[in-house]
Amino acid sequence: MHRPPPRLKTELWVKAHIRRCQALGLDAFLRHRGDRDAGGILLKINAFAKGAMLLEPIMDMDGGRAWIKATGPDFVDDHLAEAMIDKRRGRDRDLWVLEIEDPDNRHELDESII
Repeated sequence: MHRPPPRLKTELWVKAHIRRCQALGLDAFLRHRGDRDAGGILLKINAFAKGAMLLEPIMDMDGGRAWIKATGPDFVDDHLAEAMIDKRRGRDRDLWVLEIEDPDNRHELDESII
């Protein structure tokens, strides 16, 4: 029987990703702290003049993690991204919100983005 690999606790993944980004010279910071063990994650890529993009993890066909563009295929106005974050936080108090500021859209995710 195939079992999915053990998952990292959300807090550990978020802290590690922030450190990884910062080590590569990206500004990454925690906007909202959610449930330590199993909270969802919303990743905001702030590309400044290009706009913003929200990414959230999903399970791919192999049971691994992938990311979906919650704001659609293109960058959106920052106000729209912020309204989406507020709406999601209103529905999910366990949500982690991480922001990466980079005009070149770097995010350092290893998993695919759908």
